[in-house]
Amino acid sequence: MEMSGFCVYKVSYGGRRTFICDQNVDHHGRSKSRAAFLGVGITILVLFLTALGIVLYKVIQRTKDKRLKKICFERNGGLLLKQQEARNEGLVGETRIFTSNELEKATNYFNKNMIIGRGGQGTVYKGKLNDGRMIAVKKANAVDQSQLKQFINEMVILSQVNHRNVVKLLGCCLETDVPILVSEFISNGTLYEHIHHENTRVILSWSTRLQIAIEVAGALAYLHSAMSIPIYHRDIKSTNILLDEEYRAKISDFGTSRFVSIGVTHLSTLVQGTIGYLDPEYFQCSQLTEKSDVYSFGVVLVELLTGEKPFSSSRFGENRSLAAHFLMGFEEGRVMSILDANMVREGGRDVLLEVANLAIKCLNLCGKDRPTMKELAIELERVGTSQKSFDG
Repeated sequence: MEMSGFCVYKVSYGGRRTFICDQNVDHHGRSKSRAAFLGVGITILVLFLTALGIVLYKVIQRTKDKRLKKICFERNGGLLLKQQEARNEGLVGETRIFTSNELEKATNYFNKNMIIGRGGQGTVYKGKLNDGRMIAVKKANAVDQSQLKQFINEMVILSQVNHRNVVKLLGCCLETDVPILVSEFISNGTLYEHIHHENTRVILSWSTRLQIAIEVAGALAYLHSAMSIPIYHRDIKSTNILLDEEYRAKISDFGTSRFVSIGVTHLSTLVQGTIGYLDPEYFQCSQLTEKSDVYSFGVVLVELLTGEKPFSSSRFGENRSLAAHFLMGFEEGRVMSILDANMVREGGRDVLLEVANLAIKCLNLCGKDRPTMKELAIELERVGTSQKSFDG
């Protein structure tokens, strides 16, 4: 008997060959081949369907994200910004619109350890862009309609301001659930912290304080009279004046600021501001004028001179207000005793009294009798020159 493939054949004595095929062996081999082929096919199909499912999910998710971002962009004032760009009134310089991914990466997904400030309108995070620039990222609080308007208002105003003593707006992000402002990072804290020694051990010298006053006055004069459309800041205070490493002043927080048409002397509006800095005339009449900023600046001048807080429960009666306390001391001829002892030692008496007199003029209860910010900027520049002569 001989074997060939899956068949055997038998040779008889007469030379006749008889083939006998093993059908079981052939069937078993084909079954194994079919099962292996079927297994491979099912595996490939499952992998293909899985990959297809992942791709479809990503496409649907991407489409959904784009639609959501578009809704947020429009709700957060994106159309208004585009209209301004078209009229060449909007984004100036390097101001641009950031993506949410950029800002998430810059702030480590808005990590709480990156928070550098909180306010009524939002939370400020420190961030770092891919090009190495440090930024301040201001994220609005919950989507309250009035706060949203203030946030958009700040974005629109800052997009049109370009002054070395005003915080520079780098851009914004409108595709998130709440709008986000991106500005230059000012590293040395607020003027309030330095005057009142909060989170700092460095005492500002009189020369530095005077230079800060000169810079803030110049920036406000620019906002009031040098721009094509004047701006009233409406909330000038030492916490809204930031300092860089060289103690250069930068005005910030334009959330409640207002544009003013040329020729308009006042705006009738709801009173907004901070206790201690609020113009009494504005508080009583609800009429906002450029002189309202002048009054608030006068309070900052008094802070710089005295080192005292704008409102203190440790002072009695009406004198809880620093402005009232200073005015009373001036009227009683004891203004020098109210001034910060360090400032009296460092600055010349004549220079200090000149600045004190300017502060008194700013705090006049009658707005029309107060000087303009332009006049104050000129006077403070002159005083600064006198101080340099005194310093030798």
